[in-house]
Amino acid sequence: MIQNAARPRGRPRSFDETGALEKATQVFWSKGYDGVTIDDLVAGMGVGRPSLYAVFGDKRAIFLRVLKAYAERKGASAAKALLSPQSLRDSITGFLRYAVESATEKGSARGCLLICVAPLVDDPEVRQFLQNAAAGGTALVEGRFRDAISAGEIPSDFPVAARATQVTDLARGLTMRAQLGVPRKTLLNDAEEAADLALLPRRV
Repeated sequence: MIQNAARPRGRPRSFDETGALEKATQVFWSKGYDGVTIDDLVAGMGVGRPSLYAVFGDKRAIFLRVLKAYAERKGASAAKALLSPQSLRDSITGFLRYAVESATEKGSARGCLLICVAPLVDDPEVRQFLQNAAAGGTALVEGRFRDAISAGEIPSDFPVAARATQVTDLARGLTMRAQLGVPRKTLLNDAEEAADLALLPRRV
């Protein structure tokens, strides 16, 4: 379980904890988990070594906190794109387009920390976190399909679970292609077509 280190008493901190974690995200992005040292984190986060250990813990603890904060931020935006009041097709398209836009955001590394960096970390807690995050994303899409069945947008025998998995797999695929340098415009066009594929009627 990811827990915050106990906060030391005394003088107020001279740094922003949230901002420091965002800077740590960029450090892990640039060097990968195994390539990052505590010295890299001290320099990148702008936090002295004693404060870093006291507030955030060791490298592993910092990475877990970075993953949690990153997943919460990205997950909330993905959910907003998916669940905003609109047609089912627009919802699925919005979800996939968000994956592309997030993975090609200016000023940030291409791809997604959860898909392009974290899976390379050989740690059981990291793996479990990623599995839980993936399952949560699939459940979110599955819920949107079930709402569409209730609204009469798709038939009651629509393969909800299978298509929800396909949609999240498509989002991951678009993200990985973004990391490889495929242009945003191409990926956005592919997201539109992928949404149509995800909504094809069930085969008889």
